[in-house]
Amino acid sequence: MHKLQTLKTKNYRLKTTGFMMVEILVAASIITASVLAAMAVAQKSIQVSYQALHTSQASFLLEEGAEAVRIVRDNGWNNVSGLSMSTDYYPLFSSSTWTLSPNVSQVGIFTRKVNMANVKRNGTTGDISSTGTDDSGTKLFTVTVSWLEGGRTIIKTLSFYITDIFS
Repeated sequence: MHKLQTLKTKNYRLKTTGFMMVEILVAASIITASVLAAMAVAQKSIQVSYQALHTSQASFLLEEGAEAVRIVRDNGWNNVSGLSMSTDYYPLFSSSTWTLSPNVSQVGIFTRKVNMANVKRNGTTGDISSTGTDDSGTKLFTVTVSWLEGGRTIIKTLSFYITDIFS
């Protein structure tokens, strides 16, 4: 009887030792999966933070580009009317004022360019329309800011009208 009880005790120890090993493996797997999930969430939140930072910086650059165009206009309408429609221009701050240069320039990771288009007005109402006659005293400007983010190019634009305030 004593031998049988000793055998049962040994079998119980073997079974519980094996079960503890399975418990340890399951616990280690759960901990590993939790740590990996937390790391993935942290990495994604860093990416989203950078995207938000770059988007807000691009918004400021768009506004600054619009102000640069207004300053160019304020320095004389001929600075605007002399621009070519088919050319990309890049705002450049030099000699204490803004100019529009055809030479590509970057602000950090951002490329900012300005395009100009003619504006047509309805002959009857004087409203801006897609048909009508060209209004030489009004131009449509589009400021574009682009940058590379996560292997793709992000583009933000701002369009606005500039009028000849001198005539």
